[in-house]
Amino acid sequence: MSKLTGWWKNRSTAAKVELYTRGSFHFFAVIEIFSFGLAPMAAAPKEGISQPVAVGALVVAVLHSLATAFLSSRALDWQVGARERPVRLAVATTIATALACLAVMLLRKTGHLPEAVAPSLVVGLACFSCGSLVLCMNRVRQMWRVSPAWALGAGTGVLALGLPAGEAAGYAVAVLVAGLFMSLACGFSGWLLRMVHELERARELQAQLAVAEERLRFGRDLHDVMGRNLAVIALKSELAVQLARRERPEAVTQMIEVQRIARESQREVRDVVRGYREADLGAELEGARGVLTAAGMDCRVEAEPGRTLRPEVQSALGWVVREATTNVLRHGDARTCVIRLTAPEETEEGELTLVVENDGAPEVPAGPPGSGLAGLRERLAVLDGTLEAGPVGDGRFRLRARIPGRQLRGLEVRA
Repeated sequence: MSKLTGWWKNRSTAAKVELYTRGSFHFFAVIEIFSFGLAPMAAAPKEGISQPVAVGALVVAVLHSLATAFLSSRALDWQVGARERPVRLAVATTIATALACLAVMLLRKTGHLPEAVAPSLVVGLACFSCGSLVLCMNRVRQMWRVSPAWALGAGTGVLALGLPAGEAAGYAVAVLVAGLFMSLACGFSGWLLRMVHELERARELQAQLAVAEERLRFGRDLHDVMGRNLAVIALKSELAVQLARRERPEAVTQMIEVQRIARESQREVRDVVRGYREADLGAELEGARGVLTAAGMDCRVEAEPGRTLRPEVQSALGWVVREATTNVLRHGDARTCVIRLTAPEETEEGELTLVVENDGAPEVPAGPPGSGLAGLRERLAVLDGTLEAGPVGDGRFRLRARIPGRQLRGLEVRA
């Protein structure tokens, strides 16, 4: 069963909405054929419609439905930014639809199509054209003009062929009402698809900005540490050169000072890098809860306060939480996430377990595996720990880190 439904579960929310929208517009082609194209065929025995005219009307409806479905597909591609706006195709579809409507009206004028059949064909052709044309627009003001324009054209065409004014008004009103309905449905569908894709891109951008912000923080800290010391080293080195040229003994003192500052800078850089690499578990748990909640997820953190851990253990588990949070944001379409930390009693038996589990995970990864999990396994291996990660069914993904109980001494956990 998972293989049958995997093609749907493995898609993101934007991809699901796009697939549903495209399927709906393709189904419109079937509705047009069965609702309007087959009307002359069904009415032929009663209304006396000739077989060539009935078949011709069906062919026109089929070709028109295929044309509007193709235009809708290209318009949806434009809505999501995959193609340029299909202006030429929209103009061609409009002209073809107008000619088909005029042909139906002419058959009505000559008596080949009865009054009960011709209006349904014209309304069907016009309203489905309105829907596909609205998808090619991005302004509401332009969308609202499509249906009145078709209604005006239908009424004018009927009058130009010499048909009664009442019939012309009926054509115009029917096209206006049906066209407005299709314009509203298609316009809302296009807007919804755009919004979902923009939210998806914003979500990816949020993860990228988080990484960029962390890099900027590290660069700023490194600049603060090294900038002043390097400037002092440059000045003292220049002073030592001047003193050495004058054969002054103070040059040696200045170079000793330069050596001291260089060693101090090296130590400060190591402290910065060590602080960057080490993660506080309590801070990471709170940060994960805040970030995932801000992303619209129901994040629950379950941790036992008051447990003591060694700094190395806290750092390793903090990185597990950080990497797991990043993966939840970047991959899948999670709605709920649980972070659970359980520790044994004050003994060396048992093991510390950190579990991060979320829903909305694809069963098949979208791309090649990254290096994040491999890095976590290396960090945990130093503490004799292990890491397990993978889907657990029903679209859920679980990451579990385990560390032996003998490693759990030294610092209190605060979550």
